[in-house]
Amino acid sequence: MSTEIPSLPLNNGTSVPQLGYGVFKVPPEQTRELVLTALEAGYRHIDTAQMYRNERGVGEAIAAAGLPRDELFVTTKLNNAFHEHDAALEAFDRSLEELGLDHVDLFLIHWPLPAVGRFVEAWGALEELYRSGRARAIGTSNFQPQHLRRILAEGTVVPAVNQVEIHPWFGNEEVRAFDAEHDIVTEAWSPLGRGRVLEDPTLARIATDHDRTPAQVVLRWHVQRGDVVFPKSATPSRIRENLEIFDFELSGEDMAAITGLDRDERIGSHPDHMNNTGR
Repeated sequence: MSTEIPSLPLNNGTSVPQLGYGVFKVPPEQTRELVLTALEAGYRHIDTAQMYRNERGVGEAIAAAGLPRDELFVTTKLNNAFHEHDAALEAFDRSLEELGLDHVDLFLIHWPLPAVGRFVEAWGALEELYRSGRARAIGTSNFQPQHLRRILAEGTVVPAVNQVEIHPWFGNEEVRAFDAEHDIVTEAWSPLGRGRVLEDPTLARIATDHDRTPAQVVLRWHVQRGDVVFPKSATPSRIRENLEIFDFELSGEDMAAITGLDRDERIGSHPDHMNNTGR
């Protein structure tokens, strides 16, 4: 069974593994063990964030795994409280300290917070980090086209990645199309709809046809669409199972059937309305 994970090229000449392990809502005290399990299973892309409060556990797992740094792709994200330029730089320094690393592979603005109105200022700080080499690529998370247009107009670096909610009940096609038009890779968070989509009879039928689980079918759908995906699981067997999606292929009919499940139904907050800085 092949578990070799393909990579997608980014617009700055680097690349990102298309499947990673996400640690959203992984308790800090469990993070080291679960990330180490993922690394031992074959994952090389770990997605964390300052707001998850588990960067230290990610760093401890990386240290324990003993893998060459250039084999790993580590993403973290800027806390909503730190969009002011100097605060963003200081927050990044804290992330490197927590992770025990001298650079990250991708640093994202976690939310645009349009009512706060400082995401362009934060982007300027990320551009400095990118030029310093301490962030090998920079990007955005939860940015809508109107937010990205400001970055493109007022910044000097095109985001390498935009990480947004995507799953079969919410295809987020407008954002995906905008990203593609501007050579921005789309990453899908909550790729399994936090498990809610997995009971759908269409997915059950396709899973039976391919002798796979519904989760594997959904992850394969994401990959064939060309998105980066990083499912979160706290179950070691499922962590390994989620890797086993590269030795089968969905047909065009399968892909269309899954895409057709779109209800325009978000699970998370709408980026236009999310303005919580945590303060």
